[in-house]
Amino acid sequence: MTAGTEVFDGFGDGAVEFYDGLLADNSKAYWTDQKPVYDEHVRGPMLALLAALEPEFGAGKIFRPYRDVRFSHDKTPYKTHCGGFAAPYYVELSAEGLMAAAGYYRMASDQVARYRTAVADDRRGDDLASRLAAVEEAGLTVDGDLLKSRPRGVDPEHPRLGLLRHRSLYVWRRWAPDDVLHERGCLHRVADTWRTARPVAEWLADHVGPSEQPRR
Repeated sequence: MTAGTEVFDGFGDGAVEFYDGLLADNSKAYWTDQKPVYDEHVRGPMLALLAALEPEFGAGKIFRPYRDVRFSHDKTPYKTHCGGFAAPYYVELSAEGLMAAAGYYRMASDQVARYRTAVADDRRGDDLASRLAAVEEAGLTVDGDLLKSRPRGVDPEHPRLGLLRHRSLYVWRRWAPDDVLHERGCLHRVADTWRTARPVAEWLADHVGPSEQPRR
């Protein structure tokens, strides 16, 4: 983040309406006409939010609003949400409101291999299961991309078969649009969720870590 970022006092009153409109008209014409609303009510507050979270969670960035349509059947040019992250923590604003999450939304093959090795180990696997149970008890949802069946060579009676099926793992919480979205209390929602998710994020950092495969 850069010096001079404004204090976060919530997202602008036009933020949700901006994304409602983008869902109805995902076009360059709409984006060009409404970009001042995006900058003032969405992007600016998101930068301020990440700056406020930086002392505890590290420097954050905003994902580009443009979709990569090169290999997609969906050629709409703009993302219908604004995502910010301080890896492995994530926050998203859309017409559905606010979402805060943590974990690995995608894992490369080497990460999946390390993840399954750790989960198969009784000590480390039970530790993860306990951490996930705790965050669920605190109101977060455990999610991720799953194999339709068990991984090759895994005992069908394995006590952590459900976790072994994961090809990604993250936890999240969502709030529908409300008054808090436009107040500083929105910051506390994100920070509290990230703190709750921290034990899972730390387990993933300790036992999986970033991919070591070369980028293409």
